[in-house]
Amino acid sequence: MKLTFKLFIAFVFCFQFGFTQESQDAAILKILLSKYYQNEKVIVKNRMQYLNFYCQKAPNNEETFEVIHKNELLKKNSAEIKKQVNTVVTEDWMKEMSIIFNNQNQYLKSKVNNCLSLEEYQKISLKADENNQRLMIVSKPMYFGVKYCLVKVAFYRNIEHNNGCFLLLENINNTWVIKELLNEWAT
Repeated sequence: MKLTFKLFIAFVFCFQFGFTQESQDAAILKILLSKYYQNEKVIVKNRMQYLNFYCQKAPNNEETFEVIHKNELLKKNSAEIKKQVNTVVTEDWMKEMSIIFNNQNQYLKSKVNNCLSLEEYQKISLKADENNQRLMIVSKPMYFGVKYCLVKVAFYRNIEHNNGCFLLLENINNTWVIKELLNEWAT
């Protein structure tokens, strides 16, 4: 009887942690989409979409180490952040997008539309035959220090002029806020 109760408590705790992580990822994704789609037009019939969203969560690679060395807060939490650097990620943003756009945030949804794979983006970009298409790629969020998150956002084009940065977010009163842009780059 006691073992069954302990297993039940463990299951509830794990379920709650998984749900919390998913909802935190959704909250962060909503902030990023709101920030970067702010100046985009609503997609209606026959209007070209210039900014597309990549479906997969990008892996966190060694570039993260460079960002850590340039920021005091990240240096203090480097061990916790480095554990989350993983070059193989098989997750996508579909669950988080359904949380964000489930009967709410419809104006933002009309700008984002659907997420795309790299192949779908390249097909659309080739069809448009212009170099004004961008693909927004968001890495898997790295949580640390109880109330902080580090996430990389990059913008890919078929031609030069790719750019990106890391965003440091802080959870203030259960609301994620962009605190700082780090390691901004452009080609």
